Amino acid sequence: MSLPSQTIVTLMGPTGSGKTELAMRMADTMPVDIISVDSAMIYRGMDIGTAKPAPELLHRYPHALTDIRDPSESYSVAQFLNDARACIESALERGRLPLLVGGTMLYFKALKQGLAEMPGVPDAVRQDLAKKAQRVGLAALHDELRRVDPIAAAGIHPNNPQRLLRALEVYVATGEPISTHWARQARGGVADALGCRLVELTIEPPRALLHARIEHRFAAMLEAGLLSEVRRLHSRGDLSIEAPSMRCVGYRQVWDYLDGATDYDTMIARAIAATRQLAKRQYTWLRGWIGKRQVSSGEQVNLGAILQSFRGASIVPPTS
Repeated sequence: MSLPSQTIVTLMGPTGSGKTELAMRMADTMPVDIISVDSAMIYRGMDIGTAKPAPELLHRYPHALTDIRDPSESYSVAQFLNDARACIESALERGRLPLLVGGTMLYFKALKQGLAEMPGVPDAVRQDLAKKAQRVGLAALHDELRRVDPIAAAGIHPNNPQRLLRALEVYVATGEPISTHWARQARGGVADALGCRLVELTIEPPRALLHARIEHRFAAMLEAGLLSEVRRLHSRGDLSIEAPSMRCVGYRQVWDYLDGATDYDTMIARAIAATRQLAKRQYTWLRGWIGKRQVSSGEQVNLGAILQSFRGASIVPPTS
């Protein structure tokens, strides 16, 4: 069948739900360009703990936006948006279908809605909050954010100092919650800018099934050499547990184990718990996602039929 012209497809789901496998099956039946939407797979040398496809699979099914940063480097949502748009435009120019696959929901939100214009924050405010974080801890700051901006607090993990401090900085500097600034953002993401139809697919397996998969997958990661992978990163000397890359689930817990802060069994329990918490946050995003079409990772999804059903549809409206 011919491809519906100017169409972008996203495939979203919680960690461990089978998105990558399904995307590769789709690539067997249609000329798609797979574009990774994963804030962990961007890092080189972080392969096992991010569940990155094996090299032979990446050779057969190239994933754009994997292995594009060293673990010592940062990567912003704005950078992702620029990179993803370039990949999408390249696919469309070659008559291929951009298939964006992953679980970093903040990236998907930016793709769909665009980015908000954030106010500037005085250095004094930034420095005062950084000192306060050292004095009272991130948990106390997250409690403070929950009081002044429950919407932002619901989407920001207490162990993410960058986003947590940014939200409080904006509130202190402007007197308004950062979620209010988000709500004011100009609507219109990449699909709107390119005049494309946006087809949004999700995989949302039952939570009990996903929890079992997460536990099994982490055991497989350990067997595949996760400790050695993190040990190499740990020994580099230019990384710390506070690096953005080491906030990825699994890596922080193994890092603590290598530091002697926990024992082996505690490390496993904490890594599995952190991964389940990540999945819980991803489910929360997906629950309110407008315009999605849920599919199953266990079925042979007929992407062509799905796209035909959207052929006459308008571009999916942005989430509220």
